[in-house]
Parts: sequence; structure tokens; C-alpha cells
Amino acid sequence: MEVMSGPYVIRGSVSLPEAELMWRFSRSSGPGGQHVNTSDSQVELRFDLAKTEALPEVWKQRALERLAGRLVDGVVTVRASEHRSQWRNRETAAVRLAALLAEATAPPPKPRRPTRIPRGINERRLREKKQRSETKRGRSGRDW
Repeated sequence: MEVMSGPYVIRGSVSLPEAELMWRFSRSSGPGGQHVNTSDSQVELRFDLAKTEALPEVWKQRALERLAGRLVDGVVTVRASEHRSQWRNRETAAVRLAALLAEATAPPPKPRRPTRIPRGINERRLREKKQRSETKRGRSGRDW
């Protein structure tokens, strides 16, 4: 995972507004030995998707639909506790939230337009099928 500092870009010129991010820190259960028992290195990042003004309305509706199972009162929550340092966990959580929102706001994929199987490919398939049939037919009926 790429760790970056500064504005966390969702897509294009749209990024996570620092003012709308709600951070909470607590004791982590991850690596760190005795240090982990005394420092608040786990990060919980909350972003109010329902009330944000940072996303275009179309993106917001799309994200609300796609993330419906993860939302609690319109708020999406991301946790990070992989690293010993709170700063690295903050970076990880913010990057993870940006990636989650980028995926949720992406436009739906274009539907596949069905195409016909080319005649040459179909003829080759039938020719090979007949050849297999002849091979198998030739194996039976032998009287040794």
C-alpha cells in the first residue's frame, strides 16, 4: 500500500477534505511489545458521507448505495493498527478511505455488447470436433 501525506485524492481533482475527517485514537493490539500497551497507536477514521459537500451529488448517491452495508448513520469508518506508529496508521487509514471512496464513486462498467462468433472459428471448432469423433470411432469395433 502506498503511503502519502497531504491531500488524499479520491479521483481527479476531488480529494478528502481534512476538516470533514474525524480521527479517534486508541490502544492497538498489533506489533510493538510493551510499547503497544502504553500508546494510542490504533487509528479510527470516520467520514460523514451523507453530509459531505466535498463530493459531487452523483458520486455521493453512488457511494451511499454501494457502501450501504458499511455505513452507520451515513458515516463510513476505517481502522488501521498495522504499524507501531500512530502517524503511519493515520496515513494508512486515510489512504484506505480514499481508495474505498474511489471504488465506490467509480462509474458503473459499460454493459458488454454481445458479438457473434466468427464463421471461421465456428467452422474450425466443428472440423476439430468431427476429427475427434472419427478418432474415437476408430478405436472401437476392433476384434483383436
